[in-house]
Amino acid sequence: MNVADMVSTTRRSAGLFDMTHRGLLEVRGGDRVRWLDGMISRDVEALEKAESGAGCYAVLLTNRGAIVADLHVARLGDVFLLETLRSEVANVRRTLERFIIADDVELLDRSDDFVAIGLEGPGARELMGKLAGPEVTELDEEAWVETEIAGIEVLVAAFGYTGEVGFQIRMKPEGRRVVEEALVAAANPGEAVAGIGDSIVRADFEALEILRVEAGIPMLGRELDEQVLPPEAQLDRAISTDKGCYVGQEIVARLRARGQVNHLLVGFRLDSSELPAIDSRLSSGGRATGEFTSIALSPTEGPIALGYVRREHSEIGTRVEFEGGHATVVSLPFVSGGARQGLDDVGEDRARDPS
Repeated sequence: MNVADMVSTTRRSAGLFDMTHRGLLEVRGGDRVRWLDGMISRDVEALEKAESGAGCYAVLLTNRGAIVADLHVARLGDVFLLETLRSEVANVRRTLERFIIADDVELLDRSDDFVAIGLEGPGARELMGKLAGPEVTELDEEAWVETEIAGIEVLVAAFGYTGEVGFQIRMKPEGRRVVEEALVAAANPGEAVAGIGDSIVRADFEALEILRVEAGIPMLGRELDEQVLPPEAQLDRAISTDKGCYVGQEIVARLRARGQVNHLLVGFRLDSSELPAIDSRLSSGGRATGEFTSIALSPTEGPIALGYVRREHSEIGTRVEFEGGHATVVSLPFVSGGARQGLDDVGEDRARDPS
């Protein structure tokens, strides 16, 4: 199956993704709540007061307010889990460990203890309901739960990278085949584990990247790094405005009070027969303005990109130039997935944000 079919099947029904490029850091110890609350941008104390499995999306910042990493955070019993890009787990751990002085806190890299797969698409909730029941299908956004699929213990989190309803599933390596077979069988009764049907597709990383760009979701190492401030990436949902001090908070508060930043993350439609280099420099009206950070050839939207431009060039419809072509600033997302509607179906009045 080609990439275009992988993308369209995921948007129509469900895609199954290898997520081994995502990692997991565990935070434990008697001072974990107070300490972690002073490290990241969301309200950890609120997670501690909520039920086990409560989660949120947050960022770890430098003291200059720039992004070290974005994190999917969860409390499970007496530990906190920080999910991020696997290649950045060591850097996140080193950054955090610098702030452990006399605190009873221990950081453990759990990335190798589990394998991770993603199930995303409009049919993902129904499939998970068949296999794991309402405790998974009724999860709030960013919430986690320990459950079983086909007799295998799994850790399921309700978030994704395509803009569609998504679940991240972790299990011991020896259980992966059984879980994947169960997912494929639930979607396509009678199909073998390698089978591809109308209801689910095994999609590769290239397809996931196209889906991510279509959804306008920034990624660490592309749109997010230590040169980027959260407001530039438009990550309002990662920031709590009513919690105590944390690393980088003073800068974030100052930016909020000022009301603007110099650069903004935007989407682009490309007027070019060939995809440009990912770090192509952009200009507008003869003035340098920014660069592309992610580029994709979407089956439905054509050549599209994410990138940063100066604020004055961020209005929808602005034309920018790059070597070999032009692009137009457009609103994000390029494709509106069903994630928000799926959450609304669970109940608009349910608390999704413990902070």
